[in-house]
Amino acid sequence: MIKLQIHTVKDTVTACLLFVAVCAPLGVVRIITPELPAEEAIGQWVWFGKALLLSSICILIASLLQLMGKDTRKHVLRFSYFSVCVSWGFMLCGALEAIGGLRQLYGFAASGHSRYALTGSFFNPGPYAGYLAMVLPVCLHLYLRARKERFVRYKIEKVVVAVAGILILCVLPATMSRSAWVAAAVGCGWVAYMHRDKSKWNVLWKRYKRRFILWGVSALFILMLGGAGAFLLKPDSALGRLFLWKITCRAVVNYPSGCDKGFAFAYGEAQEDYFVRGDYEEWEERVAGSPEYVFNEYLSLALTEGVVVCIIVLVAIGTCLWMGAKRGRYGICGAILSLLIFSFSSYPMYFPAFVVAGILLLLACGVGDFIYKPLILCICLILWIGGYTEKWKQEEDACRKWVYAKMFYNSGAYKVANKSYGEIYPVLKEKGAFLFEYGHSLYKSGFYNESNKYLKEACLYSTDPMVLNIIGKNYQELHRYEQAEAFFLRSVHRLPGRIYPYYLLANLYAEPEFYRPDKLKKVADVVLTKKPKVHSTAIEEMRKEIKKIVNKLE
Repeated sequence: MIKLQIHTVKDTVTACLLFVAVCAPLGVVRIITPELPAEEAIGQWVWFGKALLLSSICILIASLLQLMGKDTRKHVLRFSYFSVCVSWGFMLCGALEAIGGLRQLYGFAASGHSRYALTGSFFNPGPYAGYLAMVLPVCLHLYLRARKERFVRYKIEKVVVAVAGILILCVLPATMSRSAWVAAAVGCGWVAYMHRDKSKWNVLWKRYKRRFILWGVSALFILMLGGAGAFLLKPDSALGRLFLWKITCRAVVNYPSGCDKGFAFAYGEAQEDYFVRGDYEEWEERVAGSPEYVFNEYLSLALTEGVVVCIIVLVAIGTCLWMGAKRGRYGICGAILSLLIFSFSSYPMYFPAFVVAGILLLLACGVGDFIYKPLILCICLILWIGGYTEKWKQEEDACRKWVYAKMFYNSGAYKVANKSYGEIYPVLKEKGAFLFEYGHSLYKSGFYNESNKYLKEACLYSTDPMVLNIIGKNYQELHRYEQAEAFFLRSVHRLPGRIYPYYLLANLYAEPEFYRPDKLKKVADVVLTKKPKVHSTAIEEMRKEIKKIVNKLE
């Protein structure tokens, strides 16, 4: 009896340790670092490094307990019930996220962004909604599975899962994310379909075939109306996405093997080339922007890594889904389907929470059945020995210093800001926002050549035309007018809807050493007559200055 109790305790502790080993990396979603810039996720990567250490310790202790219990070599080496741990750990994280969202909705907690009331542990409601949409199919699968069982354990599971699902459903509509709604519907629909009673459905189909067809057509019509309603809800946003994908496709054609200089460079180049031809619609000029993301993970992967790599990744994901469906892991497959749908119109792979969850879900589809604990430990060792954790920690520290440097920058203390920026530049030299601030601060300090050095680096990581504007202004201050004109024209072609580049060109053509009356009159007319996307006092001031210049010409 005593031996039996010891055996039961040992198995329970082992199971708990393995569950913690899975939950630790998944818990990255709940890590919030408000002291860092809003969109910086480096704090979550730092936690991920620590979580891997915790996971490794838990796996080692669990393996030792199994050895003490004289388990077979197979059970000691294999990660038993990996998929179960992933399902419940993922659901737990989703439930906590839903609770956090409800607290934000009712004013008990602050959101991650001043413009939005609901962001969860993210800085934007879009990714937050996408994460909840991934969790919902897992909840539905666990509920439908538990409903078929009569044991008390399954009844408790059913209640827990139902509560988690209800919490998510209370929050998800409030996010106003159309992509997440569609993703959740597709994932849950697939789970419900896979849980159907085939024999019962076959009988019902034969008996009510016409009725089912009528219902199907009606559902399709409703979906079409819903799609139209979703489009009309935010028409410019939807058109902006379509234009973004159009330009990205053009960039993929230019770099079919992938652009080693990154998305920002390739996209900015493609958009400039498109507008410089002049063959575009009025609405395209209106919705064009300077995006940081493609809002389509497939196009992003094809552009940065190449079309072949994108196809290989999709085939690998499809294989994992096939293995998961074959093993009856419908909830996990439904979560992956939701992620795949959401990835069509968002940027989830920017966030560590999605990357970690996506990898674990793919492994849980079936690949995890063949993964031994030593392999997981080796992966952890590679990350530590490779210096990734140390690199993440250095970047986190640099981001903290960046916040203080930004304070000097915003207050106009550019010399102090320059010193601070210079200290953290080696760590943050691949961040477009940081490089722009550094370059602009140097411009304000009168270091025009140094400013252009960092701003040209920023062109590789940012599509913002303001980078081009400042480079042009630097060249103008250096009396290198032809180069200044070239960068101002690039800014015009990148976003022709902006008035500011035309204003800069007008001032450039008014320079005594670079006086161009014909060109000046042409761009001055644009400044004075062009309808702005958003009217502001800055536009009125620019127009007043240009009117003075035009009056001098007359």
